[in-house]
Amino acid sequence: MKIGIDLGGSKVEGIVLGQNGAERHRKRIETPRGDYQQIIEAVVQLTTELAAIAGEECTVGIGTPGSLNRQGLLRNSNTTELNGKPILQDLQTRLQQPVRISNDANCFALSEARDGAGVGFATVFGVIIGTGTGSGIVVNGELLPGANHVAGEWGHNPLPWAFADEWPGDLCYCGKIGCIETFLSGPALSLHYRRLSGYTLTARQIAAEAEQGNALADQVLSQYELRLARALASVINLLDPDCIVLGGGLSNIQRFYERIPQLWKDYVFSDSVDTALLPPEHGDSSGVRGAAELWNQK
Repeated sequence: MKIGIDLGGSKVEGIVLGQNGAERHRKRIETPRGDYQQIIEAVVQLTTELAAIAGEECTVGIGTPGSLNRQGLLRNSNTTELNGKPILQDLQTRLQQPVRISNDANCFALSEARDGAGVGFATVFGVIIGTGTGSGIVVNGELLPGANHVAGEWGHNPLPWAFADEWPGDLCYCGKIGCIETFLSGPALSLHYRRLSGYTLTARQIAAEAEQGNALADQVLSQYELRLARALASVINLLDPDCIVLGGGLSNIQRFYERIPQLWKDYVFSDSVDTALLPPEHGDSSGVRGAAELWNQK
């Protein structure tokens, strides 16, 4: 059997999958805040509990924000207490078995490419737009990590074709200004609405208000769609994937799947665009399922 762990900023989710990919058990706990050792302990306890439920030896794969550098230290995580820590080494020591780790967006993309919305497509670009903004790339069923293990760090490039009122943009946690993540994450959508209205709504509430005829909410969501269309058009121009699968909380906004492909046509360097924009098959379970599948990679 296979255990997958999705280590997020607010929750740690674990799953047990049978060899045929069938879900056997799942559990979610809150992520301890501000203390690296407590986070390690939470992951170890959840993994140990799942292994006991499985009742047999299991492989363990873990999806994390950020990625490991060549020294085995985590970097680029928006759960900043993980940065600079030997998380793989510490988990293997505590669990007393080999563990595979990959970026959470990689795990999402792998899950959707293997048995989700991306089945049948050669190149899958899996996007997470939630608390942060990231992506993973799967080619012919295999993750493309890149020479520096940063393939898919799309959220930390500048927003392409920026308009005058978008330049230079807000400061990102990574230290740069105007990253795609500062425009396209859930918090970024909420911030945009608050700046125009003076009121704080979540991304989901903004989408609901737009559906109910709130003109300002519809305006904010339309601007978000144009930004996402431009950002994805730059991906198509570079990678030309067969499909793009959206994940994270904002992937539940149904109007995206009709409107964004209409908008990105003006920015893709082609007379036609055949790339499919798809919702996830496994919803917010894709990350944890993909983590369990890391041992099936070459």
